[in-house]
Amino acid sequence: MRLWPRSLLARLLLVVLAGLLLANALSLTLVMVERMHSARTVMLGNLENDVATSVAILDRLPASERAAWLPRLERGNYRYILGTGEPGAAPTDKRSQDAIRTLKATLAAHYPLSFTAVPGAISHIQAHLTLRDGAPLTIDLIPRMPPVASWLPVVLILQLLVLAVCSWIAVRQVVRPFSHFTRAVDALDPAASTPMTEKGPLEVQRAAHAFNAMQARIQSYLRERAQILASISHDLQTPITRMKLRVEMAGEPELRDKILNDLDNMSRLVREGIAYARSSESLEETSLKLELNAWINSIACDYQDIGKNVHFQAGEARLPIVTRPQALRRVMTNLLDNALKFGEHAAISVDDSSDSEVIIHIVDDGPGIPEAELEAVLQPFYRVETSRNRETGGTGLGLAIAAQLTAQLEGKLRLENRNGGGLDVSITLPRRE
Repeated sequence: MRLWPRSLLARLLLVVLAGLLLANALSLTLVMVERMHSARTVMLGNLENDVATSVAILDRLPASERAAWLPRLERGNYRYILGTGEPGAAPTDKRSQDAIRTLKATLAAHYPLSFTAVPGAISHIQAHLTLRDGAPLTIDLIPRMPPVASWLPVVLILQLLVLAVCSWIAVRQVVRPFSHFTRAVDALDPAASTPMTEKGPLEVQRAAHAFNAMQARIQSYLRERAQILASISHDLQTPITRMKLRVEMAGEPELRDKILNDLDNMSRLVREGIAYARSSESLEETSLKLELNAWINSIACDYQDIGKNVHFQAGEARLPIVTRPQALRRVMTNLLDNALKFGEHAAISVDDSSDSEVIIHIVDDGPGIPEAELEAVLQPFYRVETSRNRETGGTGLGLAIAAQLTAQLEGKLRLENRNGGGLDVSITLPRRE
């Protein structure tokens, strides 16, 4: 059993709250000890003055009038009895001894005193004395401290709640920047330009500034890499075109066809390289509002018109979203081409059960991808030729381009093998209207 919490928020809150409670408990204990001491001093002082006055009054009154004065002289924790009281043993508890010392200091010089303990669960004593006319008088006393005010427990509970709330707010202020950094790192997208907000305490501002500088450097490195790739791919187009023209004039048809096939593959690789370099840059396309079911249906119809086996079952409800249609179309065509390349047909479906996002599924009946390579195939120039290749395996850039563009649409691209065979590619997009 793990008692120590795992999160930093819970740990700091536990330490701070425990320290504050301990300090508060210590302060409260010292205050209560001082209060009890002061209250005991006040109680004994009042007992000394009041008893001396009351006994003097009873001593001077005629015996016939003393009984009428007893209710007037009675107090909350002691009273007077005209009689010998109850017999018993001498008191031994500390609280009784304090009261006995006070009574002796007050009355012993004028009256003979004796003390007995009254049996019971609480401290209860009687002081026996004889007035000047020989009449017995008993002081029935229950030594006790003044009761605690009824509002004090409520104040203590409110104080504990205030301590807990203040501790939580203070610790949350400390931990919140870590949570922001975690989310910023998880959402770090080299293709997007979304700097972290540089607000808060000075240390947090410095850390956010350093994070934004790091993100800018990463974006600069990736732009430089994409620019190099685009430049090389662009520069290769001209010599490849010249080579095609020269090969077409060659005299040997068999050799010419082989060389032309190689040049076509090189041209396709160059085009895909340029497309990938462009997909890594920030999109300049304006977001538009479209009806997703009708838009996807138009793409499926385009494939059906050229004899491709693509099916889409549109839902009855309208599904308006705001997105960049050209970028999303490139994603869809890349995924559909990939599905048709390795399968006989492709099926498109839309999951709109969530209010915050919409998921587009593209399902094929191909051989699928090994589980260990589902993430790797989204990297550029990665091909799984042994498991999914029928002819060439392509350039290895189609899925990488789709993943780049989906990220720039603030979405997620996910690959998953189907139980019955084939691949299920899902595009998750934010649902904004």
